[in-house]
Amino acid sequence: MGRLRLALIAGGTSGEREVSLKGAGEVEKALDPDKYEVVRYDPATDLALIAAHAGEIDAAFILLHGIHGEDGTVQGFLELLGIPYQGSGVLGSALAMDKNLAKTMYRLHGLPVAGWEMAGPGDVSGPGRLLDRLRLPLVVKPVRQGSSIGMSIVREPDGLAPALAKAFEHDSSVMVEEFIAGREITVGVIGNDALAALPLVEIIPGEQYEFFDYEAKYKAGATREICPAPVDDTIRDKAQEYGLRAHRALQLRGYSRTDMIVRGEEVFLLETNTIPGMTPTSLLPQAAREYGLSFSALLDRLIELALE
Repeated sequence: MGRLRLALIAGGTSGEREVSLKGAGEVEKALDPDKYEVVRYDPATDLALIAAHAGEIDAAFILLHGIHGEDGTVQGFLELLGIPYQGSGVLGSALAMDKNLAKTMYRLHGLPVAGWEMAGPGDVSGPGRLLDRLRLPLVVKPVRQGSSIGMSIVREPDGLAPALAKAFEHDSSVMVEEFIAGREITVGVIGNDALAALPLVEIIPGEQYEFFDYEAKYKAGATREICPAPVDDTIRDKAQEYGLRAHRALQLRGYSRTDMIVRGEEVFLLETNTIPGMTPTSLLPQAAREYGLSFSALLDRLIELALE
C-alpha cells in the first residue's frame, strides 16, 4: 500500500489563524513521510482547490480553530466532497463551538456548570438585568470564539458594560456566567465508539495573568502545565468521567478536550474543544504522551479514527 495522501487544512479566517498555522507546521514535521504525502491547504484561499483535488485526497487533517473551521462549516464542506477527516462531525462541532448550547447539553446530561445568562446588545447600556440574576464576579465571553478572545472577568458592577461591549466586538452572541475560583484542569478524550480518557493536565497561568487568556496560552513560559495533574484519585476519576460524558453529550468523535474548574471536591465544566491545540507541547499532546502516545503516534491514531 502506498502513502496516504493527506490534506492538511490550516490557516483560515478566524482570530486564531496564526495559532492554526503554527500548529500545522508542527503537525507536518511530525507526520511520517513514509506513511503520508502531505499537501497543505488554507481555507482563506484554497477552498476551490480542495474541491478540485477531492478525488485525489485520501483523508484530511483539519487544524483550524474558531469560526469557519471548528464550528462544523469545513466539516460539512469535506463531507459534501466525500473526504474523511479527523475529529467531530458537523453537529458535534457546531454544538461544542456554541458555548451556550454546549452548557445546555452539559446540564441536560447532569454535568455541573456555573450559572449563566445570555446577554443582548441592550444589556451594554443597561446591564442591571444581568447583575440581578447573577452573582459577581462574572465571566463575559463571546459564544463562538476560542483562545479566550474577547473574554473578560468582571469583579465590580461598573465593569460589566465595557466587558459586554468588548465581547460583542467579536460575536453577535455573548454569554455571562458566574466566575468559579479554583484550579483549572483539562481532560482529553480519544476514540470513536470505544473512548479513553487521558491523564489530567493542570493549567497554572503566571501571577501577572488574571486568567488563562490569549497571551497566557501562547507566550512561551507564561503558564505552567502539569501532567499528570496533582489531584487526588477521586477528583481524577470524576474529571475523567465528566470528560467522557461531555464528549458523548455533544455527539463528538475522534477526540476532544474539556476544560474544567476544581473547587474543593467539586468539578465544574467550562467548555469542550473539538480541535485542540496541536503542537508537541500543547495540552492534549502532553496528556497523550503521558498516556503512552508520542506526538507522531497520536497523529497516526487520529487519522486511523478518521478512516474508521
